[in-house]
Amino acid sequence: MHEILTVLEADARATPERIAALTGIAEDEVRAAIAAWEADGVIRRYKAVIDRDRLGDGRVTAFVDVTVAPERGSGFDDVAERIARFREIRAVHLVSGAQDLRVEVVGASMKEVADFVAQRLSGVDRVTATSTHFLLRRYKDDGQLLTDPEPDQRLSITP
Repeated sequence: MHEILTVLEADARATPERIAALTGIAEDEVRAAIAAWEADGVIRRYKAVIDRDRLGDGRVTAFVDVTVAPERGSGFDDVAERIARFREIRAVHLVSGAQDLRVEVVGASMKEVADFVAQRLSGVDRVTATSTHFLLRRYKDDGQLLTDPEPDQRLSITP
């Protein structure tokens, strides 16, 4: 049944008929599985991958590495959940390495993102340090290449 999720991850608009044809699973089983996963929260939402550079969208994205002083009994969870509630935050991940959390922040400008990090994110209780990395260009997003394929330069062969 995980084949259904694989197809949906690649194309959220895939119909149950198409998924059934691709996976060999009966269409009614596909519909039932999707409905159950939606009800259980396994499937959270369906989304489109948008190339914002082509759109001319001037929003700025930054990845902020956050160091947190863990608390006995809750570790990083309560801080991560507090950070996730900010509207500027697109993603929060617990990571290994020198920092504890990797946060994706979006704003209208570099200044807006920098102000958010300096004034709001760094002020969250138990956040001890941040390191901000501004996104310069996306080449691949959510498994989708955002670059144009190079044109075929081969000469045609005729018999």
